[in-house]
Amino acid sequence: MLDTPTKKRIDDCRDILVGKLPDPKAQIEQITIGLIYKFMDDMDKEAIELGGKAKFFSNYTIPDPNDAEKEIVVEFEKYSWDRLFDAKVTASEMLTLYAEAIAGMDKNPNIPQLFRDIFKNAFLPYRDPETLKMFLKTIAEFEYTHSEKLGDAFEYLLSVMGSQGDAGQFRTPRHIIDFLVAVVNPGKTDTILDPACGTAGFLISAFKYITAQSESHPELVSGTDDRSGEIPKQVRNDGKGDGLTPDERRRIIGNFTGYDISPDMVRLSLVNLYLHGFSDPHIWEYDTLSSEERWDETFDVILANPPFMSPKGGIRPHKKFSIGSNRSEVLFVDYIAEHLNPKGRAGIIVPEGVIFQSGTAYKALRKMLVDNYLYAVVSLPAGIFNPYSGVKTSILLMDKQLAKQTDEILFVKIDNDGYGLGAQRNAVKGGQLDEAIEIIRQFVAENTAETQCIASLPTNTPPPANPIAHAVPKTEIAKNGDYNLSGERYKNTDQLRITNYELVRLGDVCQFIDYRGKTPTKTEIGIPLITAKNVKKGYIQKEPEEFISPDDFETWMTRGIPKKGDVLITTEAPLGNVAQINTDKRIALAQRLITLIPDRNILIDSYLKEILLTDNMQANLIANQSGSTVYGIKAATLKQIQIPLPPLSVQQEIVAEIESYQKIIDGAKMVVENYRPKIEIDPEWEMVELGEVCEINPKKSELDSLSENLEVSFVPMADLNENQINFIPTQTKPLGEVIKGYTYFKNDDVLLAKVTPCFENGKAGIAKGLSNTIGFGSSEYYVLRPNKKILSTWIYLNVITNSFREKGKLNMTGTGGLQRIPREFVSSTLIPLPPLETQHRIVAQIEKEQELVNANKQLIAIFEQKIKDRIARVWGTSTELSASGSAENPNTENLQMVAEPGAEYSKIRIK
Repeated sequence: MLDTPTKKRIDDCRDILVGKLPDPKAQIEQITIGLIYKFMDDMDKEAIELGGKAKFFSNYTIPDPNDAEKEIVVEFEKYSWDRLFDAKVTASEMLTLYAEAIAGMDKNPNIPQLFRDIFKNAFLPYRDPETLKMFLKTIAEFEYTHSEKLGDAFEYLLSVMGSQGDAGQFRTPRHIIDFLVAVVNPGKTDTILDPACGTAGFLISAFKYITAQSESHPELVSGTDDRSGEIPKQVRNDGKGDGLTPDERRRIIGNFTGYDISPDMVRLSLVNLYLHGFSDPHIWEYDTLSSEERWDETFDVILANPPFMSPKGGIRPHKKFSIGSNRSEVLFVDYIAEHLNPKGRAGIIVPEGVIFQSGTAYKALRKMLVDNYLYAVVSLPAGIFNPYSGVKTSILLMDKQLAKQTDEILFVKIDNDGYGLGAQRNAVKGGQLDEAIEIIRQFVAENTAETQCIASLPTNTPPPANPIAHAVPKTEIAKNGDYNLSGERYKNTDQLRITNYELVRLGDVCQFIDYRGKTPTKTEIGIPLITAKNVKKGYIQKEPEEFISPDDFETWMTRGIPKKGDVLITTEAPLGNVAQINTDKRIALAQRLITLIPDRNILIDSYLKEILLTDNMQANLIANQSGSTVYGIKAATLKQIQIPLPPLSVQQEIVAEIESYQKIIDGAKMVVENYRPKIEIDPEWEMVELGEVCEINPKKSELDSLSENLEVSFVPMADLNENQINFIPTQTKPLGEVIKGYTYFKNDDVLLAKVTPCFENGKAGIAKGLSNTIGFGSSEYYVLRPNKKILSTWIYLNVITNSFREKGKLNMTGTGGLQRIPREFVSSTLIPLPPLETQHRIVAQIEKEQELVNANKQLIAIFEQKIKDRIARVWGTSTELSASGSAENPNTENLQMVAEPGAEYSKIRIK
């Protein structure tokens, strides 16, 4: 576990370097070099103390280029750590020595190859002596004896690196790495490869996983099958593996191999593995897709999250690949499949294009996988790579032996990976990864003849109430030849929906207007331009912010001008957002929008809008999207999707019922959105400065006696509501992790956002229900702690008034988007202070009003669900097919069966 002092030292190193090296990756490289430099010196000192000699910082000889019989002594000992910090050495001389040392380290024959590889092409990218001196002083606080702790510390350091966006590389979250490793289940005799290893995260996770099994099951060391026994789900430990002998540890370490095309990534991998106990890591600078030198190497286990993006013009691979393509994601999957041993297993993270792309290479790849390698597909949430990318990904699970023994593919859909999908990726409840591991293991156990590898895993666990997985026959996937691997497409193939209404294709009942080409130049005034961000939840959500000129409007909208009642749908991310046009004014539509003009003789526009918003339709859109770098649904595909079409009279009844519900929702929303707690000020009340009745930003020193491990609540700015007194703290963190850099508060303190636009929007609230009564949150909060003269709610009511906000805006300091209200403004603001009895009476009235507001929120939720349920009934109710193919329903005459939600089964008729 990463301890606080070690984390602080690393943070201090980054803080020192950031002025000269703003790029996190450059900071990590310099910290890496500095740490290894110091460790080599520590190892020299240890050797001397034990009676040996210095190895790393020792002089060596090279042939004299001018006289073959002579040698030149290279004085490398002058670069030792103690020499750098000699009192006689100035900061400028230190910089010269250090720069020379790291540049020449890989040429020193006394240094083991591992360390020469780490320092290959190393250099000092800045020339500020004082910065270097401060940096090296902080590095000096680390010792070689800390190397075990530094394994976790280095992973923390790598976590700040972010993305290498141009190469399509994104750091894989640790919990996703651990999940994939746990599913693939590597054993201590397996050879393991990551062909695009980055910083070696998969290799280290697999090593920890294997050693943890041996630690938990020492009987495995005696020679029994190393994959037997109950296997931990997601393993996070120190990886010591006490059940392993030294020889076994060496053999296991020798089984790990990594390739990466980037020398910087190779360096980081070598250091990361070294700090995790790999004395001789096998990491090669190697172009997996273009080089042939290692083509004949095969492995028992391959784990990877390869680069998603191909360079302009594509990859230029050699001719040994089975699938002809220049797309990196296709080639990497092909490479992994082809480099598995006969009983090999693999787990690979892929972009969604691999799942459903319609290109020839993608289809051929999926066919090869389904026929020979694939046994499961795990769909991951779209935001797991936030904040670097919102790209949607899946995991392909391969097992060459299992694939031959089962005629099904398991599809698992993860909606919650245990972390929120926003930029901060904060921990949330309800994670489904452990459930997914259990489901996949049971599938493997039930479909393999040689089940000894997981024989002792429980297989009698009842299925969950809301299963996240379903199995699909390979014949079904192969049916139309595209081998689509989107699980939603085949979901509930044995749980079909009965509908009493005719199914029609959208293209048969709607005119489609698809806007393509170059969008006209935007203007400050003119015809409003509706874009995808304006389309949401059935309505055009806000006033357009972009316009085009009337002349451009005539040119751009030649395909057709949208009119009131027409329905809009977005065709790319965010896919499937729907809105009905509710204005007679001229509007222009941007790309990524399609207008659906219903045949109003048979289809009511409001019914069309509602049916497009259903879960069935949204799932159909997801299952049928396509594209290369940008995924979406084509107009031609959208036209083929079917919807139930009741008679006009039934549509009118449905629409009328939904509209009545919507009126209730709109009324309740008016209450919620317009309610502002307000107090009537009595001119007789005393006026006091806010700073006189509350403490602003209480000192953290009152927490000095508490343990660093104490769990406290954590409240980011996103969790603080606008114009609502209460908020719910959902996250906890150890005190030691948040006490530096975050704002401290406790129960009954008032939080006030001080930065624009949060301040103007009314972000404030009273802390309640904090873990151990303590909370930490954004540095952009002011904390107002009341004294005995004032109630928390009274403070809150005064700091959310319009007058307070308006005055605050006028007093803001800073530039651009970083303006804040000054502390002095908050402290000196005059507020009315009635007696406590009066405060209690007014607050009690406000709390009653809040109860009514909350009741309206519940009303909104209830009637939104009523709308959803009403339109869902059009699709019918679920029923199972009997063995003979007829539904177990006596009233089946002239009913149609509709797959939920795919279109593959929509033509089945019950007679």
